[in-house]
Amino acid sequence: MIILGISAYYHDAAAAIISDRKIIAAAQEERFTRKKHDPSFPAHAVKYCMEASGYSLDEMDAIVFYDKPFLKFERLLETYYHFAPRGILSFVSSMPVWVKEKLFLKSLLKKELKKAGLNSASGVSLLFAEHHLSHAASAFYPSPFSEAAILTIDGVGEWSTASICKGSGAGIEVIRELYFPHSVGLLYSAFTYFLGFRVNSGEYKLMGLAPYGVPDAEETKRFEQVIHAHLVEVTEDGSVWLNPKLFKYATGLRMVPDAAWKKLFGFRRRRPEEEIRQHHCNLAYAIQKVTEEIVLKMVRTAVKETGLRNLCLAGGVTPWPGLQRLLHRGCF
Repeated sequence: MIILGISAYYHDAAAAIISDRKIIAAAQEERFTRKKHDPSFPAHAVKYCMEASGYSLDEMDAIVFYDKPFLKFERLLETYYHFAPRGILSFVSSMPVWVKEKLFLKSLLKKELKKAGLNSASGVSLLFAEHHLSHAASAFYPSPFSEAAILTIDGVGEWSTASICKGSGAGIEVIRELYFPHSVGLLYSAFTYFLGFRVNSGEYKLMGLAPYGVPDAEETKRFEQVIHAHLVEVTEDGSVWLNPKLFKYATGLRMVPDAAWKKLFGFRRRRPEEEIRQHHCNLAYAIQKVTEEIVLKMVRTAVKETGLRNLCLAGGVTPWPGLQRLLHRGCF
């Protein structure tokens, strides 16, 4: 089997090709266009993969896109309906893009692939995989394990925001999922926004800021307490429930209600390029610690549910140095 995988139209567009279950080539579009997080169709990345592999598009057994757009559209409609009349501005701004482009993604992809050299008469299948299954596959199949627990965590795919799967041989079984609007990734991105960084880009800056926080400072401890008391409820299995009154990502044009968060933490949202002060560092440390605690609980649940100690991790919420040390010490 020769398969071309494509990710596009959200952020970090990319392409990869596998043959006989081995990765032959992979590249992100930004490496060629020099546009950071380039979301456009990865024409350059596809061309590179073809040249590096020696195959043509017509020789593919399948071309696979990384999520299911109709399921995502269903989630958007149900979310707007549930929160109505809130979210009308977000609804009005997002629907034209869906009606004009995203609902016809299959046709759009075929058009772009034809430009890239795919013969429309070649009969190559164009398939759509669920978002978190794509994440799980990206971690398990290249791993050295024949069996493994797979944990995927990100902002949101179609409906799922995290999943626990069991990988065995060529199969992946989805065991548990966490659903939108409750999301570890969106919780972290909310703090990315509040601390003055760009969502879906500046999360690594938030992660880098966290070590400058003072763990034992009273302010840091208070921030942790506020997060647990007002923003997120965390269960022993790692499931989370986010307080919908204090987040706006579901239907708004911002991540959080700025005034409410200012009242919670005692300072206003940091503007981009504004000076970083100690309270920003302490808040970064607090959310970093809370996030790592959540992920560790999810890891323990994944190991317990699957009965496997081999672990594969994937998704936008990735393991950080502190979490890696705990995992290496077998703290699960």
